Amino acid sequence: MFKKDASGRKIPVDTMDKDAVDALLSRNGINLENKFGYDYVFAANMCKADYFGSSITDERHLALFVKDYVDDPDGYPELPFTRFFADTIGQGIPISWEDMI
Repeated sequence: MFKKDASGRKIPVDTMDKDAVDALLSRNGINLENKFGYDYVFAANMCKADYFGSSITDERHLALFVKDYVDDPDGYPELPFTRFFADTIGQGIPISWEDMI
């Protein structure tokens, strides 16, 4: 995942694995109702890359964003995966499904 620096260049963002996201949520007392697969891990990393340091100012608000995104009452199961898949299509990034299975 990337974010843009002040000059607009893409710079890599350190991503969090599942254990790191679980620890983030636990430290902040957040329990997810719709915790399917790695959807919440994607949501955490998307938020970190896109919003952290701007509208998301600290770790607690990052954890709250994940809760809001994953447990959105207007959402649906696997919403984060659908977002990820749409992003790969929009960016022209092919997914080798055979390698994933």
